[in-house]
Amino acid sequence: MLRITYRIETPGDVEFLAKKIASDQSTGTFVPVPGETEELKARVAARVLAIRHLEPADRASWPDEAGSATRFNRADAEIAFPLDAVGTDLSALMTIAIGGVYSIKGMTGIRIVDMKLPPEFAAAHPGPQFGVVGSRRLTGVEGRPIIGTIVKPALGLRPEETAVLVGELLSSGVDFIKDDEKLMSPAYSPLSARIAAIMPRILDHEQKTGKKVMYAFGISHTDPDEMMRNHDLVVAAGGNAAVVNINSVGMGGVAFLRKRSGLVLHAHRNGWDILTRHGGLGMEFSVWQQFWRLLGVDQFQINGIRVKYWEPDESFVKSFEAVSTPLFTKDDCPLPVVGSGQWGGQAPETYARTGHTTDLLYLCGGGIVSHPGGPGAGVRAVRQAWEAAVAGIPLADYARDHPELAQSLEKFADGKGA
Repeated sequence: MLRITYRIETPGDVEFLAKKIASDQSTGTFVPVPGETEELKARVAARVLAIRHLEPADRASWPDEAGSATRFNRADAEIAFPLDAVGTDLSALMTIAIGGVYSIKGMTGIRIVDMKLPPEFAAAHPGPQFGVVGSRRLTGVEGRPIIGTIVKPALGLRPEETAVLVGELLSSGVDFIKDDEKLMSPAYSPLSARIAAIMPRILDHEQKTGKKVMYAFGISHTDPDEMMRNHDLVVAAGGNAAVVNINSVGMGGVAFLRKRSGLVLHAHRNGWDILTRHGGLGMEFSVWQQFWRLLGVDQFQINGIRVKYWEPDESFVKSFEAVSTPLFTKDDCPLPVVGSGQWGGQAPETYARTGHTTDLLYLCGGGIVSHPGGPGAGVRAVRQAWEAAVAGIPLADYARDHPELAQSLEKFADGKGA
């Protein structure tokens, strides 16, 4: 049995709409049809398990559906779908239990707020290949966050120019570098040329220092075969990670890639905001992320504290908890990637509000590369901030004996970590 919880908003009867969702998304039709029997309904029909009423709203999420109403009833309706009716295919799950509900009449808002899947889904899908443990093993980082940065500016650098920047970052002591999600294979920087320019520097640095910095190349493509060829270019050059724009390539693209992948799959969720930004519509991240985890992403970008985008801190905390909570086993958690305007200044609150854990990739763009002392000082400043956070020492106090952190506090105190 699959259990989905819908947050219904309506000027009318919540119970009626909950039953309508169960009916419309399983066996119901607008008129009886041949073959529709009570036995059939008992076997595969969805049913309402519980309705939990919430405070009414005085504004409609869909104003055009409000009519003259000024009060909108709200409730969470938990509905069960038999596994026999849905199966374990994720496109079927999205179609049957989620996709169609947004078209039902009578509602001024509908949001999917919870989803509980049976163990059969774990057996049907691969889950992460590397996840938290594999990411730590490949970067050689234990006992602290993996510190990462991004190639900036995102657009415009040619392969050799990118490689020069990467060379500077390698010498900084950083653990992880990634292509910006907007960088895939543009004419001025084809992926093949970028790999050829960057990977020799990665491997040379490994030979000299024993540390292989993880570099995630942007391999996303509409055509799964072309995306796989991009993957193979990275593997052949000795790389171990790739950025995948999961919304853009879709569930089928991620499934195709994961079956054949030898790379850590770093999931970027650009476009996700379309599905969630209005609190009365769309779905919660805790629901959406389950699809991609089952499909097998290894690292999951989820924003951070005091980000440069719209998302409030509480939303990030809930996203972190969702990604870090096992669906079925402890090994099915991807590594949370904390990013967007991050620098050392957010480390104490990140540490406190994510449950005092360092199992994360802390991704700083300008917060590292724009440090007054250069990228190396930027990396040291972030590490120092995390040392202070874990030890419970205020950053200003720790900075007295750590000049890189002191410079970072002076530079980024206005929150502009980029």
